[in-house]
Amino acid sequence: MAFFAARQPILDKDKKLVAYELLFRESLKNVFPDIGEDIATSKIIEGLQFNLGLDTLTENKLAFINFTQETLLQRYPLMLPKEQLVVEILESVPPTRQLLEVCKEFKEKGYQIALDDYVHKNVWLHFFPYVDIIKVDLRDSTPEQVEEIRKAAAPFPSIKLLAEKVETHEEFHQAIEMGFSYFQGYFFSKPEVMRSRTLDPSQLTIAQLMTELASEEPDTQAISKVFETDVNLSFKLLRYAQSPLFKRRNDIVNIKQAIIALGLQELRRFVSLLFTAQFSDRKPAALTVMSLVRARFCEHLSAQPGQHSSEAGAFLTGMLSLLDGLLDASLPELLDKLPLSPPIKAALIEGEGRLADYLLMAKAFEAADWPSAQQLCKQLELSIDKVTRLYVDSVRWATVRENMG
Repeated sequence: MAFFAARQPILDKDKKLVAYELLFRESLKNVFPDIGEDIATSKIIEGLQFNLGLDTLTENKLAFINFTQETLLQRYPLMLPKEQLVVEILESVPPTRQLLEVCKEFKEKGYQIALDDYVHKNVWLHFFPYVDIIKVDLRDSTPEQVEEIRKAAAPFPSIKLLAEKVETHEEFHQAIEMGFSYFQGYFFSKPEVMRSRTLDPSQLTIAQLMTELASEEPDTQAISKVFETDVNLSFKLLRYAQSPLFKRRNDIVNIKQAIIALGLQELRRFVSLLFTAQFSDRKPAALTVMSLVRARFCEHLSAQPGQHSSEAGAFLTGMLSLLDGLLDASLPELLDKLPLSPPIKAALIEGEGRLADYLLMAKAFEAADWPSAQQLCKQLELSIDKVTRLYVDSVRWATVRENMG
């Protein structure tokens, strides 16, 4: 049986990644499974501990996980490490005396507690001494309701407010002014200010490498010469090739040896990582990781039987899909400067073609939009179980590569 997972980043005021909310379902219905609570939560915990890997999925950040009334009363959060977990109390859970005792117990044991999709009621004030985070859905809350929550929490300085569904930079700055400390949404993946942006010579060099590597028959000799004329690139390539990740028997001493040792597929990924890193100094780390996840996931999908798409082209498509957010410029304008193949441009600009379908699949998993994922799997004639495993593998792969950088 498939075990569906998505993760959504949570950032602070400096746009630094502080946590992920992990969203799990047993089926493609975007609701909690219609089975016994004990069984459902056991599946979540099993998936985290044995299948998905909590450390990898959250990049060693905190994991926000929803719990229902029954799973809270059964103390299931205690089965996960307190250092990695924020216990989210769903908005559907009633504020009973029994729940209050459970919250006291969790707090005494060192767990953090969050109230999800909070709408203020005075009865919840009894819980505030044990609450660390209050999550507010900006789409469903008026400024007056937010102010009411802020005033109610003010006597409890340990409580931080988290704004959910922050989709634009304007909303991000408004939320800061309203008193929020944490922010959940994809505002960071979109351009903050639309402006003309040109690529400097080093960026163009890497872009040319990416384009060459995306061709069906890359010219290894030409690629070697590009590296040999750039000391900085050469150093990074040799350092990457020497990584314990590849378990080389002998030391690598020159560019040609490094290219052969890595192989074209891994070299493509390395160059793409360099390309993204060029623009990520002032961007949230989550944006770089998301680019890598999309690249690897699209590559995985293209390699499945019956897809008939270039794996190199799919990887590049996923990598470039967030370029506008990295450079704060329009994607068509940026791509016009790069010698990309028509299928890649069609996918990124027009949203057309098989590569565009792979991007849509990646976005569906990011948003936990399981109905869309199911529809795309039918369209591509792929198994949803297999695609889910490919996505989790992509998250793991991207996390390792980002840490290496």
